[in-house]
Amino acid sequence: MIVALLAGAVGMPVSAVVRELADQLPFVTVDSGLAPVEQGLLLELRLPRVLLAAVVGGLLAVAGAGYQGVFRNPLADPFLLGAAAGAGLGATVVIALFGGESDAVTVPLAAFAGAVAGVGLAYTLGTMAGRAGGIAPLVLAGVAVSSFLSAVQTFVQQLNVEELRRIYGWILGDVGGGWDKLLLIAPYAAVSTVLLLLHGRLLDVLAVGDDEATSLGVSARRVRFTVLLAASLATAAAVAVSGLIGFVGIVVPHIVRRLAGGSYRSVLPLSLICGGVFLVLGDLVARTVMSPAELPIGVVTAFVGAPFFIMVLRLTRRAET
Repeated sequence: MIVALLAGAVGMPVSAVVRELADQLPFVTVDSGLAPVEQGLLLELRLPRVLLAAVVGGLLAVAGAGYQGVFRNPLADPFLLGAAAGAGLGATVVIALFGGESDAVTVPLAAFAGAVAGVGLAYTLGTMAGRAGGIAPLVLAGVAVSSFLSAVQTFVQQLNVEELRRIYGWILGDVGGGWDKLLLIAPYAAVSTVLLLLHGRLLDVLAVGDDEATSLGVSARRVRFTVLLAASLATAAAVAVSGLIGFVGIVVPHIVRRLAGGSYRSVLPLSLICGGVFLVLGDLVARTVMSPAELPIGVVTAFVGAPFFIMVLRLTRRAET
């Protein structure tokens, strides 16, 4: 994070940046020596961007680990149940309807509402179709809802061609926007993260099967519903403020699982930390590789994540063989 704070078009000494950050702590007064313009650049642009990247990356990674624990499938990701499609549709509708009048608050709120609605619809349809148990109907419902919402989004885009550039800019991901976005998702991030971390042991029990979990006094249905709710809430909050950033929720839990083992008591907190690290580094690359221009962060994560994910699949296949 310190490296990310230092990187940019305007260079600042490491010691001055550290002193300026220390000066923001309660009961601490330190003269950093930075000019007022440099202080504003550090505290109002770079610091909230780095923190937002860390929070969004952590949310996507811990949500991915939660989904993988519920579905017992390492390919499950935070966008499985229609969260991405719902968020994309919500943001697209607001941008298309209000254009330049839509601001940094209305678009995230619309994306959040769309993500929650998409997940809710998928879960309702999956539950109706799979009363006998099992998770396959839920996955199929998520695929169907995602396809339908994506089709509606494409239709809205075609009706509002003049706003396509801004819509695609949001879809490709962005972690800029200042402190407002951090304050917007803070309560949702806190609640969803705490819920997921508290269910690490129960996900370990769920991994042995629903019948065995029931015999141990664990309600598989309740655990699955709670974890899905928390993971979907984390996904919706992250997508609302950052757009659609892929591969974080698949790649990071894979790395953590290979390094720390399969227990979700370790996988969940480590995914939270490593996801933040991953996205901070991704944003650092996005800001510097084509400086002074910026790449969308979703493009960077796809460039890094897709080849890495293929390599992980190959290694997993060899290990199983």
